[in-house]
Amino acid sequence: QVQLVESGGGLVQAGGSLRLSCAASGRTIMWLMLGWFRQAPGEEREFVAAISPSGKSAYYADSVKDRFTISRDITKNTVYLQMDSLKPKDTAVYFCAGGASSDYARAQGYGHWGQGTQVTVSS
Repeated sequence: QVQLVESGGGLVQAGGSLRLSCAASGRTIMWLMLGWFRQAPGEEREFVAAISPSGKSAYYADSVKDRFTISRDITKNTVYLQMDSLKPKDTAVYFCAGGASSDYARAQGYGHWGQGTQVTVSS
């Protein structure tokens, strides 16, 4: 019954900002680690950020640290990814994921996935 739906993607110039949202549903959502992954054309899906069920612990890939911020609104069952100072290399489809595993930086640590939202950063 777990469902994740991403939104907020779009086209932005380098240096701009976007805020992605992931609306989650299902009774087990509150106990899941929630994360963001991205996949560019011809590349593997890579870890971007993750947040603990409580929302108190956040983790980031080095490539986005200090530029992206992940947050979680427990009352709304929604996770956000605030992306600032965007670069062309950030262009990818961004996926929201949920899982009970502590292996938050690997895609195989998540059992639930959204369909993705496209983020395109122009130079």
